[in-house]
Amino acid sequence: MKKIALATTLLAMTAGSALAADLPSTKAPLLPPPPPPPMWTGFYVGLNAGGTWANNNQIWTSGFPLGDPAGPAADESLGIAASVPLLGGGGSGGFIGGGQIGYNYQFYNSFLIGLEADIQGLTSNGAASTSMGVAPVFNNDTGLSFVSRSRGVDYIGTVRGRLGWLFTPTLLLYGTGGFAYGGVTLNSGVVSSELNGFFGPINSTGIAASAFADTRTGWTAGGGVEWMFMPNWSAKVEYLYYDLGTVSINTTMTGFDTGTANPDWFAGVNTRTRFDGHIVRAGLNYHFNWGAAPVVAKY
Repeated sequence: MKKIALATTLLAMTAGSALAADLPSTKAPLLPPPPPPPMWTGFYVGLNAGGTWANNNQIWTSGFPLGDPAGPAADESLGIAASVPLLGGGGSGGFIGGGQIGYNYQFYNSFLIGLEADIQGLTSNGAASTSMGVAPVFNNDTGLSFVSRSRGVDYIGTVRGRLGWLFTPTLLLYGTGGFAYGGVTLNSGVVSSELNGFFGPINSTGIAASAFADTRTGWTAGGGVEWMFMPNWSAKVEYLYYDLGTVSINTTMTGFDTGTANPDWFAGVNTRTRFDGHIVRAGLNYHFNWGAAPVVAKY
């Protein structure tokens, strides 16, 4: 009897195994691998456009006496110099646009350092500002001066370091600063006359003009936000302050007696302005991603 029971048990186990082997097998579906994190490391190039305005658009002029052929007792240049008006405005702002190239290095997943160079053209040349000044001159005469001034920034470029933090894998917050350079212009024209009495006939007149056009260097600092909205492409919004320093130019003029070539007085004119301002711009970058994966600390 025991042998029959054992045989029955073995037969049931064998049949169950065979039946299980014939059942269809099911496996959990494979999940797609997660997308790789954005790669900020590598070179990039891009374009930018925005607006700029001067921090201080004033142009200062001042006259200084250089003497009188008749001697100190009849120094008409004192009154002529005093009649030169002190202050006038220049161009204050305009459109800015250009391009940039740079390199990023991403480390510890969430941090980035980089170097960027850019150059932009500006449309911030100002129209001439004209003002008039009056002052008494030796022997009860009157000094009358007209001054025309203009200033402008034709282009500006920077070479800056960048240090940023990835708020998310695709959103970079950064600060930036470094070297700035720009092509600036400053122009001044002066016409000064000595009038007989108070706005009487013109006794003498002098004319002077001065101009400066060169590349100035200085510094810049600012910050921005950059968003990698799709692989290899990012958009940014950026603010920069720049300071290219102060430009000062001098010129001299000789006042000649009306109708003659006889010098009546000598005077000088100084014109100066500071080229500093603000830039707000948006940019679009293409990233080549030639660099390695970000460095991750291991503990």
